Amino acid sequence: MYKNDKLKTFMNTHHNHKTGFAGLTFIFTLLVIISGSCRTMQTVIDPKDLSYLYNPTKNTINPRFSVTNDLENQSYLAVKFFTNELNFSEANPQGVPMAQLLITVKLYDITSGRRLYDTAYYNLNIIREEGRFEFVYRIPLRVQQGLNYMAEVRILDRIRQRVIQSFVPFNTLSVTNRYNFMARGHFARNELFNPVIRNNEYVNLVYLKGIIDSLYISSYRKFSEIPDPPSMLLPEKTVDYPPDTIIVLPYSDTLPIMFPNEGIYLCSTDKKLNEGYTFLNFGATYPRMINPETMIEPLAYLASAQEMYRMKSSEKPKVALDEFWIGCGGNVERSRELIRIYYTRVLYANYYFTSYKEGWRTERGMIYIIYGPPDKVYKTNEGEQWGYRKPVIKSSWGTRYRVKENYLYFNFKKKENVFSDNDFFISRSETLITLWDQAVANWRKGIVFRLDNPEDL
Repeated sequence: MYKNDKLKTFMNTHHNHKTGFAGLTFIFTLLVIISGSCRTMQTVIDPKDLSYLYNPTKNTINPRFSVTNDLENQSYLAVKFFTNELNFSEANPQGVPMAQLLITVKLYDITSGRRLYDTAYYNLNIIREEGRFEFVYRIPLRVQQGLNYMAEVRILDRIRQRVIQSFVPFNTLSVTNRYNFMARGHFARNELFNPVIRNNEYVNLVYLKGIIDSLYISSYRKFSEIPDPPSMLLPEKTVDYPPDTIIVLPYSDTLPIMFPNEGIYLCSTDKKLNEGYTFLNFGATYPRMINPETMIEPLAYLASAQEMYRMKSSEKPKVALDEFWIGCGGNVERSRELIRIYYTRVLYANYYFTSYKEGWRTERGMIYIIYGPPDKVYKTNEGEQWGYRKPVIKSSWGTRYRVKENYLYFNFKKKENVFSDNDFFISRSETLITLWDQAVANWRKGIVFRLDNPEDL
């Protein structure tokens, strides 16, 4: 346990810090439904299932995380809470609006295997303040140079009695990679947790590991490829082209930097280095889709190449977009519902899966949009496994009925990437039957595809 007398915070927030680690134990019970003389046995809730991470209806708090390697043997895990997501209650001795959270962190060395390396435990009593939109905390963690780490973070909302869990990867393999920089807003001086920036946004980039003279910015054009359907045994499409330009700037941690054009911007301490901190510009409206031009692009999963060309080249893209959805839904009311669901999934794909490309362009984003939020999610150091529930199979023996659940699984492997630590590709050879064509056909017939609806299969 790394001992520290005070939890650093950017906000004037009350908190308690306790040394030692307190585990959170979950007890799940078997639910038995009795109806007349027949009994149905259901499966125990899966404690390893993390599907709530990608289901906005199940997540009440969506914190942001970042890691910086500030010192040789110490890194900081920064956690940001949005004020509008916290539940403030006056049921406390002070009688003031207060959110009560418990943060537990287990830091694992995953360089070879999985070894518990450090722990942290914090009680937070956050008092609401007018004009405060976020609360940011920096949690120190003991580290060693040359290792890969995974921080397992559990956050208990004491008032709601809800727990969320997140996994934050980082490493200490180099003193010039992304974890040795901190991005800040130029005017507000606030730490930036998201590398996606606006066209007119000014930022500072702070190098934490010594003095440098220059900052080298490699500018890559925006990645615009669409992933192939999961049924096709093809490799992931990725950035395989050189930067368009390399700009050299005199370094200062207060230097205002602005990226006016869409693209990928890799900031390094040396021209010869292929690592550093990456900024991303995906346009003024990202992650939202609010105009016809941006709304047409994600239809590549449903539309043919000819249809995409006609919509993109149309002088009236709004009309072309409406005609496509009317063709799917058959009427205005049904088409509106399809649009609402489809673009809500696009929005959350952008929120969850953005890497060096827009979230909806990733292979996880593709599956999320067409199949919906997964019913099962399992995480390992190497990747994720998503499960979609198939129609339930019932078997009987006398008066007993047993329900068997089957799932269609997609396996995603984590890929080392110079631009992002959120890059995953689908392991296509592990899922040969994907029902992709049926899923697309359902959408085109005005039916939101659900794998566990036998009438739709």
